[in-house]
Amino acid sequence: QVQLVESGGGLVQPGGSLRLSCAASGFTFSRHAMSWVRQAPGKGLEWVSSILSGGDSTYDADSVKGRFTISRDNAKNTVYLQMNSLKPEDTAVYYCAKGFNSVDYWGQGTQVTVSS
Repeated sequence: QVQLVESGGGLVQPGGSLRLSCAASGFTFSRHAMSWVRQAPGKGLEWVSSILSGGDSTYDADSVKGRFTISRDNAKNTVYLQMNSLKPEDTAVYYCAKGFNSVDYWGQGTQVTVSS
């Protein structure tokens, strides 16, 4: 079965960096786009970034453009989210998702808290 397992979240000060990882299994990872989506406390889901199957095309929300970078390693079945210049408003649970325009599987999420 499809499994997506996120890791790398934690508490970081404003201006700091974190790298999230998502280990995928149960499907042919290299054939699918992958995305990161987040949910801040008391708010709805917000799409963050997506990367196409080959890794050559990425898409970012305006709120994270220039600060976050999505990447993938198809040999390791893993997608990453490098987050720099973190702001308190980036505090959220970050979910890895299989797909781009249409998402059919989600991970359990990893908490990112940006606070001094």
